[in-house]
Amino acid sequence: MSMISTSNISAQNIVTIFGQEKIEKTDEGEVSHHFRNGFLLPGGTNPGTLFNGQDMIGWLYATGNFKTPTNNATIGYSYPNMDSQVEDAYLKWLAQSNGEKAMEALPQWTWAAMESDSTGLFKRPEMRSAFLYTSYDSPKEQIVLLEATGGTRTYVNGMPHEGDHYDFGYTLTPIKLKKGLNEFVYTPGRFGKVASKLVKPDKPVMFTKRDMTIPDIIIGEDDSKWAAIRVINSTEKPLQGLTIRATLPDGRKEEYKTQDVMQLSVRKLRYKIPAVANSSSADGKVTAKIELLDKSGKVIDQTEVELRQVLPSAHHERTFVSGIDGSVQYFSVAPAIRNNQKDTKAMVLTVHGAGVEARNQARAYKSKDWTDIIAATNRRPYGFNWEEWGRMDALEVLAEAKRIYQPDNSKIYLTGHSMGGHGSWFLGTTYPDKFAAVAPSAGYPDIAAYGRGRGDDMHDKNSNYNAFKRGGNGGRVISLAPNLKQSGVYVFHGSADSVVSPSQARRMREVLGKFHPDFCYYEYPGGEHWFGDHSVDWPPIFEFFSRHSIPQAKDVKEIDFHTASPAISPTDYWVNVEQQIKPYDFSNIKVNLSNDTIKVTKIENVTLLVLDIPALALPNAQATIDIAGQTLSVPTAKKAILALEGDKWLIKDGMNLKHKYSARYGGFKNAYTNNVVFVYSTNGTAKENEWYQNKARFDAETFYYRGNGSIDVIADTEYSVAKYPDRNVVIYGNKDNNRAWSVLLKNSPIQVGKGVITAGGRTFTGDDLGTYFVYPHPNSNTASVGVVAGTGDAGMRATSPNNYISGITGFPDLMIYRADVLKDGLTGMEVAGFFDNDWTLTNQDF
Repeated sequence: MSMISTSNISAQNIVTIFGQEKIEKTDEGEVSHHFRNGFLLPGGTNPGTLFNGQDMIGWLYATGNFKTPTNNATIGYSYPNMDSQVEDAYLKWLAQSNGEKAMEALPQWTWAAMESDSTGLFKRPEMRSAFLYTSYDSPKEQIVLLEATGGTRTYVNGMPHEGDHYDFGYTLTPIKLKKGLNEFVYTPGRFGKVASKLVKPDKPVMFTKRDMTIPDIIIGEDDSKWAAIRVINSTEKPLQGLTIRATLPDGRKEEYKTQDVMQLSVRKLRYKIPAVANSSSADGKVTAKIELLDKSGKVIDQTEVELRQVLPSAHHERTFVSGIDGSVQYFSVAPAIRNNQKDTKAMVLTVHGAGVEARNQARAYKSKDWTDIIAATNRRPYGFNWEEWGRMDALEVLAEAKRIYQPDNSKIYLTGHSMGGHGSWFLGTTYPDKFAAVAPSAGYPDIAAYGRGRGDDMHDKNSNYNAFKRGGNGGRVISLAPNLKQSGVYVFHGSADSVVSPSQARRMREVLGKFHPDFCYYEYPGGEHWFGDHSVDWPPIFEFFSRHSIPQAKDVKEIDFHTASPAISPTDYWVNVEQQIKPYDFSNIKVNLSNDTIKVTKIENVTLLVLDIPALALPNAQATIDIAGQTLSVPTAKKAILALEGDKWLIKDGMNLKHKYSARYGGFKNAYTNNVVFVYSTNGTAKENEWYQNKARFDAETFYYRGNGSIDVIADTEYSVAKYPDRNVVIYGNKDNNRAWSVLLKNSPIQVGKGVITAGGRTFTGDDLGTYFVYPHPNSNTASVGVVAGTGDAGMRATSPNNYISGITGFPDLMIYRADVLKDGLTGMEVAGFFDNDWTLTNQDF
């Protein structure tokens, strides 16, 4: 039998370049098995950027076609229009760039026997676009921990689990092995390598100190601090009624009733560190004892956590509870030099590059005497490219930092490097009234245009792709670039940057040059991607910042506002776009203020508009609005709400909050916020219940891994509106097997049952249908309900990919698809599109 050698092959790991530490040691139990033999299946690259839901292994499992691999067994398939020559050329370049000889290309979609190296690592460049299969023959039914790194997800006996494609070493997954053959398939990861082992847990319930979120103790502050630690539940019952107690050496303690942990899962739980006395310990460290208590008060497990104790003038980390999911997040601070801690300073938000921790980002800056520098996390070192939940994190961090430091609100600035350079372009165009000046460094404007994405041209040929492109319009920075006219812009790039080409900056220089009166451009001579701390801490940037300020709303006389969606960016000073004619298509409004007259000179794709008249501090009791040839008189004491009805603009007394508006506008991804809770079905067959429970667990695992998340995952029997008021809900299951459906979705125009989906008068039949959609919560004006459901065994398994938990992909309000979408891409999509503004499907915008 021929074997693939994995010796002397290295794959460049950008994490190592930026100093991300990987967890290498297993402390949670005894390693009972190392996987060292398997089979490799080249050909698994997902084509496309905004849509990349193909997963051949997922399709094989969904349709019952998966067979245990043997050497040289073929699948007999390739993705439509997949240009293998592009991938082959990339692999050859990758090998040569690492001083290796070019490798012979392996046959596509053919299983090849493979063994690991002596350390247990399966490693080969093709693994960036190949599946790996391993197996384990268990002598008995047992619960173990799967510790696997390198793959994006792992199918365990057909059930998907989150992998570790960034190679952090965070991932521990409790799984129940069956007696006999257990099969593991690892989908392609970022760095072309996989290591996997099984661990017998020391205890059924225990702490793990991997990936803790810990604050610094700030001398002089007397409040308790949020922290988070992961708890492993290797039992088949949920852990409820838990308390975490933190005790300091001086006897101070704080108990916190924390979240529940679903069965066979690991969850990061929040707790509180009690306030520390002002006197510093000799070594600047404080050790806290952390105990996990069950609902009776019995200690289940305990550990110790070391905390830094620092002066407020030192670089440090702070924590807060996120409104997205109730998790604890951190941000880092390079504090201003102060004579008095109450001194009012400016504030700079800095956003990091790919693989960089916020704490390292902050420490690249020296403290300034005039501004605090705040480094948000993007939820992870890679996170969401500063889009989606990454942008939400940036806004949450900025709000929390403002609460603590009380800056001069006219002196707020934005900068970032590499992926954070993109974050600066993106956040600056998305929120033009929040920053006086923006300074992208070594950045690219648009992630979809920047990446090596393959297959987008293929998708463009499918009519359903338009909905995904619209769903991703919020990230199209160049289309939104005119918003930057309101801020100063400093573009900074190394002239020899081989990671992000200077052509990216030059392109934006050209774009800005057409309309922007106030931008600077500088290429650092000979500068690579990173040429020292001055790659970000560049004095001319801060000098440029100091000369800019955000005007008060009353002083803003002209606005030219562009937005892709009110769900992402509704506001520019005193103009609020609340509803579009065509959801997630670009909108533009131009207005100017002269005396008491507001003149709308251009308005495109807007059907509901709110003007914050009181913010203008006009002297008279009435103001005039000129819009589309109409002259409307409005009082200056309250906001003006204008609705387009037919071809006329009408003044309204209020907004219908049961319709779409900025706080609840749709886009399937937006179901995964607002302290979301996942609800899985228990009213179906044993197979259905097992699948949906695991699918909810898998999505929670992914949200943890990619976004440092912590999601409540409960059975439908546990859900009630009273227990989870005004919170988003994601239902896993359909109307026939999930009891929460009748509570939340009985009036939805989309109904999903056994063998059938009805949507807006259309009927789709078969047991291979899957769907994702978002709909308003009937008992809330702000909460939404997301749905992940199928019509049968193949349909529910077709929901296995969760590419919606990503900062790049574009997702509309709804999509209905066949299981073949996993194999053939958008040709398997029945419909994809958007609800009307009243949440009906009358217009059938799909």
